Amino acid sequence: MTRAWFCASLLLPVVVPAKDSPSFRGNISRPGVYDEAPVTKFTQLKWKFQTKGIIVSSPALVGDTLYIGSADHRLYAINAATGTQKWAFKTGSAVASSPAVADGTVYFLCYDSIFYAVDAASGTVKWKYATGGERRFAARHLHGSQPAAEMMPDPFDVYLSSPLISQGAVYFGSSDGNVYSLDAASGKLNWKFPTGDVVHASPVLSAGILYIGSWDSYFYALDAATGTQKWRFKTGEDPDIHNQVGIQSSAVLSDGLVYFGCRDSNLYALDAATGEKKWAYNNKGSWVIASPVVSDGKLFFATSDSGMFRALDAKTGKELFSIKFSGWPTFSSPAIANGMLYVGSHSGKLFAIDITNQKQAWEFSTDGAQKNGAAYTNPDGTPNYAAAYAGDFYDDMVVGVRKLMTVGGIYSSPVLSDGVLYFGATDGYVYAIM
Repeated sequence: MTRAWFCASLLLPVVVPAKDSPSFRGNISRPGVYDEAPVTKFTQLKWKFQTKGIIVSSPALVGDTLYIGSADHRLYAINAATGTQKWAFKTGSAVASSPAVADGTVYFLCYDSIFYAVDAASGTVKWKYATGGERRFAARHLHGSQPAAEMMPDPFDVYLSSPLISQGAVYFGSSDGNVYSLDAASGKLNWKFPTGDVVHASPVLSAGILYIGSWDSYFYALDAATGTQKWRFKTGEDPDIHNQVGIQSSAVLSDGLVYFGCRDSNLYALDAATGEKKWAYNNKGSWVIASPVVSDGKLFFATSDSGMFRALDAKTGKELFSIKFSGWPTFSSPAIANGMLYVGSHSGKLFAIDITNQKQAWEFSTDGAQKNGAAYTNPDGTPNYAAAYAGDFYDDMVVGVRKLMTVGGIYSSPVLSDGVLYFGATDGYVYAIM
């Protein structure tokens, strides 16, 4: 494959066709760009569907069915028009990956260390594949917590890798450190590629190359057919408190470049063919967990601790404009539809941004935000961390994260179809708004 042919195949970001969104961020290119009429003004809550656990999974939409996972150990199939349950598939643990649907099958990874293939119509299992074990990233003295010598699972590591299906193969990352390719029909192993730590980012596929990041600080380009490494790119390390290390963001490709965020506070732009760094935008200590989105030569992304939304020139990395979300972190990856961008926040709010006029257009608050937001919000709108975190002990951090999740934070990435936005929240609800 020549370099000219490779770059020609990446000239433009792929747009999700109207109606269906069968996998995380739309399709195998993870574009987050929808060919839909935008929701320029919030008018009503169409429906909400209650699960019994927090939701960090993003929905997949195929036909009239919405598929989404919950921490209540279930994957749900919901009627997209009415919000009524079609079926619920019981697993052994929380479903923290976003499902992907292809050829009548729903694929997803679960914390019970099983990768599932389930019949999309009935919810019956077709096959299962056992990974080497799903877990959160763990390290000593994590984020500066005490006791420093104790191994600590990261409570901010909320997602498992979301699968990608292409040409009869399903690809995903695992906490056992491997990137997998399985036969989509049978679950038989095609290949696995070992990295140095947990892989919770979601893969992206373009021109036969699979792109995915690992918590080992490397971003990888792999041959999708064989699993052999094409190149890898080194991001930052933090050997003391392990705060500024790890790739949770999935990537997006446009015009021969691959973009992804990192917990080392950078948003990177690499040459997709060689892995050469073209530019990096530093967010001054704030993680970039959310996946970026590219539209009309502009790159959009949100940050964690600083609660910023940024627009950059996709070629140069130069900042075009920014909006501050009152300091609440954002893990939700944005979606764009014809000049409007939608992104969720830990504050329990979904923000709609008019990217043409560079301003917020409207916002929607979840039930959790309406009920519990005031208890954990300062008068200036910033998060009241003092009310959530009692001290610097590791247990205080875990309890604090759970307290803040009662605000109904939107970690899920929205899907847009026929004038309706679908997403989940940590208050346990799936929302359909218009």
